[in-house]
Amino acid sequence: MTPPLDPAISPDVLTTRRKAFRVNLDERRYGTFAEIGAGQEVVRWFFQAGGAAGTIAKSISAYDMQVSDAIYGPCARYVCRERLEDMLNYEMKLNLERLNDARGQRTAFFAFADTVRAASYNGSGECHGWMGIKFQSHPRDEPSQIILHVRMLDKENQAQQEALGIVGVNLVYGACNLFHDTEKLMESLLDNLSTDRIEIDMIQFSGIEFRNVDDRLMSLKLVQLGLSNAAMFGPDGEVMQPSEALYKKNILVERGSFRPVCHSNVDIIDAAREKFVQEENVTEDRIVTLMEITMNNLMATGRIDYADFLARAELLQAAGYTVLISDYFEYYRLAAYLGRYTKNKIGISMGAISLLDLFNEKYYENLEGGILESFGRLFKNDLKLYIYPYKDQVTGDILNIDNIQIADHLTQLYGYLVDSGNVEQLDNYKAECLDIFSRDILKKIAEGDDSWEEMVDPNVADIIKSRRYFSYRSV
Repeated sequence: MTPPLDPAISPDVLTTRRKAFRVNLDERRYGTFAEIGAGQEVVRWFFQAGGAAGTIAKSISAYDMQVSDAIYGPCARYVCRERLEDMLNYEMKLNLERLNDARGQRTAFFAFADTVRAASYNGSGECHGWMGIKFQSHPRDEPSQIILHVRMLDKENQAQQEALGIVGVNLVYGACNLFHDTEKLMESLLDNLSTDRIEIDMIQFSGIEFRNVDDRLMSLKLVQLGLSNAAMFGPDGEVMQPSEALYKKNILVERGSFRPVCHSNVDIIDAAREKFVQEENVTEDRIVTLMEITMNNLMATGRIDYADFLARAELLQAAGYTVLISDYFEYYRLAAYLGRYTKNKIGISMGAISLLDLFNEKYYENLEGGILESFGRLFKNDLKLYIYPYKDQVTGDILNIDNIQIADHLTQLYGYLVDSGNVEQLDNYKAECLDIFSRDILKKIAEGDDSWEEMVDPNVADIIKSRRYFSYRSV
C-alpha cells in the first residue's frame, strides 16, 4: 500500500508533490525529461514523489553548450523556442525508436523539456525560459504539443528554480489529465504558485488533441485568467513571444476597439508612422506596429464575447496588423510593459478625446503621486504621443492639441509636454476619415445600409459579409 503524501493536508488538495505522484502512478505515462539552464527542477519532483521508475525513461541536463549542440544540433541561442522544439522533437523521436516496439501498445509516451535562464550570481539579465511537452494522449496516438514561455519574477535564484519546478509539474500533469479541457489546463498552470512569482506570456497548443484549439483565443485567456498582463499574435494568427518580437525595436501602438477596423483606424496609425519614422534613430525596418485591445474594452458589456473578439482579431489580421491584448488600462502601465523589452523609441497614437481622458485625474487616485507620477512613468522611456484630431459631427469643429480644454491647474503641465515634443499633433491625416466611426459602421450593418462598405478596406468588407460578422445579413 502506498503511504499517504502530505498527511497534514486534505487529500482533496492537489499539491505539487501529489500531482507528480499521480503521474508516476499512471501506468500509461512514460517518457523523458530534458532540462537546460536551471537544473533538474521539474524532474526532481517526480523523483522525490515516489514511483518515478514507472514514469521516467530518462532524465538529462545538457548544461554545457557544446554538449547541447552535439545532442540537439547547433543553435544561435540556447534559451529560445527553437532550442526547445529541437529538444522535444529529438527526445520524443528517441522514445518511439527505442521503446515503441516493446511497450507502445500500452504506453502513451511523452517528452518534457525546458531551457531556462535563471538569476545568475551577478544578478543581470531577464530571468525567463521556454517550457513544453510533446505527448501521446493515448497509446499509439499521433503526438500533441504544448509550448509556453515563462518569466520568473522571484529575486533569488533558488526561489526561481522552485517556481520553475512547480509550473513544470503543473504542465506535465495538465497534459496527462486535462488535455481535453484547455481552459482548465491553463488555469492549473499556476496551481500552488501566484502571479507574483511566475508570468506565462505565451502559450501554443498543436497536434491532434488540439486541432480545434484557436491559439488567438488562448492568448486572450492568458490575460483573462491573470497568467499574463499581455499577449500577442501576428497577422498570420501565430502567437508571438513579446520579448522576441519587441526586443530592441521601435514600437508604435494604437489602442482601440477595432469593431471593426475601419479607414480612420488605419489613417491614425499610418499618419503616426509617417511622423514616427522621422524621429532620430527610428528606421522603417526596425518598427513594430501593434494594434492593442484592452481587457477593459473587451469587458465593456460585463463579459467577453469570444466570437466577437475573434471577428475583430481576424479583421485586424486581414489588414496586416499584429494584435496586442493587454490588461493595461492605464497608459503608463502599457509604457512600462513596452519599455521592458526595448530602450528604443516608443510611440502611442491616440485621438484627441483619448488625450482628454489622459488628463482626467480620477484615473490616478491609486498613485501616491497622482497624475504627476503617472506622467513621470509614461514618459520615463523614450515615448511620444501622436494625437489624431477629432471632428464634432454636429458642429464640424476640429479638436486638436491647440484647442483642447485641459483643467486650469494642469495647463502648465500640458504646455510643457507639448513644448518638449512629448505630445505631437498629427497634421498629415485624411480629412474624409474624420467622419468615419466604428459605431456608425455597426449601426449601418444592423440597418442593412450597404454604405458601410465604403468605410472599411474591401478585404475587411468581404470577410464581414462572407462570415456574417457583427450580425451582417444580405439585403
